[in-house]
Amino acid sequence: MRVVIAEDAVLLREGVQRLLADDGVETLAAVDNGDDLVEAVQRHRPDLAIADVRMPPTFTDEGLRAALRARRLLPGLPVLVLSQYVEETYAVELLSGGAGGVGYLLKERVADVAEFLDAVRRVAAGGTAIDPEVITQLMARGRRSPLEALTPRETEVLGLMAQGLTNSAIAARLVVSHGAVEKHIGNIFAKLGLEASDTEHRRVRAVLTYLGR
Repeated sequence: MRVVIAEDAVLLREGVQRLLADDGVETLAAVDNGDDLVEAVQRHRPDLAIADVRMPPTFTDEGLRAALRARRLLPGLPVLVLSQYVEETYAVELLSGGAGGVGYLLKERVADVAEFLDAVRRVAAGGTAIDPEVITQLMARGRRSPLEALTPRETEVLGLMAQGLTNSAIAARLVVSHGAVEKHIGNIFAKLGLEASDTEHRRVRAVLTYLGR
């Protein structure tokens, strides 16, 4: 796997690069601002872009906006955001952009190296990895949603899918059978009108619908 990293904090940037290298991931470029992130993505066409939200010059949302620009220039580019807070406006645009390969993790909650590396690989492969707190804040926006037809249990299952949990992991978390989880997911697909397709991943589409509501 080949990645580009955008993080203005030198120690964190170097630390992430070292963790990835130890796991066999090649860092093509490690930059400290949004413009350089976009340029690096255009030059290297990586398998994944990892970006902080707050970067120079204003330290507000430059990193996330740059990730969105990079994704528009390279459609389908997997993006994993690492942040200390949830920037709701651009986070919704990223997470509901109509394609998979998206992640949003809060730095203070990334305490397990193995989980972080798993999130990196999952997002690079076109999946999702969303911090539960990010989901909570985005869902609190109170916008109308096509998800209103889901039962509370189906909504709970979909929320765990958004975190990137497998069916087996969801079953263990909810203390239900694997078959029960599959049934819930089937109901979710049906209620959201997500038919089987050779060109779209229904699981990812369901998660993006959930996050963009």
